[in-house]
Amino acid sequence: MEKAKNLSPDLFKPAQIEKKEQDALSRKSVGYWQDVWGRFRSNLGAVLGLSLIVLTLLLAIFGPLANDYDWQTQMLDVANKESFSDHYFGTDHLGRDLWQRVWYGAKISLTIAFLAAFLDVVIGVTFGGISGYFGGRVDMVMQRILEVMYSIPNLIVIILMLLIFDPGIIPVAIAMAITGWVPMARVVRAQVMKLKSQEYVLAARTLGASHARILLKHLIPNVMGPIIIAVTFAIPSAIFFEAFLAFIGLGIRPPEASLGVLINDASTYLQIFPYQLIYPSVVLSIIILSFNLLGDGLRDALDPRMRK
Repeated sequence: MEKAKNLSPDLFKPAQIEKKEQDALSRKSVGYWQDVWGRFRSNLGAVLGLSLIVLTLLLAIFGPLANDYDWQTQMLDVANKESFSDHYFGTDHLGRDLWQRVWYGAKISLTIAFLAAFLDVVIGVTFGGISGYFGGRVDMVMQRILEVMYSIPNLIVIILMLLIFDPGIIPVAIAMAITGWVPMARVVRAQVMKLKSQEYVLAARTLGASHARILLKHLIPNVMGPIIIAVTFAIPSAIFFEAFLAFIGLGIRPPEASLGVLINDASTYLQIFPYQLIYPSVVLSIIILSFNLLGDGLRDALDPRMRK
């Protein structure tokens, strides 16, 4: 004590904070989603992916308005012609305008992918949320169902579905969603099990909130980050799988057009007219790459641990 009394007051001086540090400490507070948007904008790859997706959607919707042709009219006198006049991508072996068919096919492929992803979210979030929230025997039974679904090869299920129903947008999307919701359910279950013991959930339960209200108002909104990330990765997988099905003759069938159908048709003429394969393949690759870049960016932006 005596030593402390003898210490000179000059030894205790307030720390000097520079102006920049002071501004950083006193910066305006932002909400979670504002912080997510700020980190997302700083990710060049994510912004590029989002821009390419928007551009592709606009071209799929408005691109066919660029010329006066349609995706199915045959003009045999101009068959297998490279780009000329207002046939920007040339014509196929039946004289159909490839510009029209590529963007019509992109619209069909994106429609199937978005529909399949929507079904994955509805089924997976419902199943995983109930399983993780109630736990116990309910969770045990539901997890056994998941394991059975996961053990069945999705290609076999899709083939059986498409043998029963005529291939089309809705049958193909439903066939892909039959097993596609399983990863979503596992993600949601894990997140709900982690969050259901939080204080705000216990408080809602104490105040008499129903199970449905707790799930819909308190748990599912706090799992939106992983759900959004899972969706952005599920969409390119669905697009690729649809193209694969069409390529082996199990998806959309001619004369309908999807990117997989166009690639399948053009593969016959690869050595003679390679341009017929290049255009749909490039569009398909750009779509898949864009969604992957977007998914990576959202994963980094939505995870607080990735904050710099």
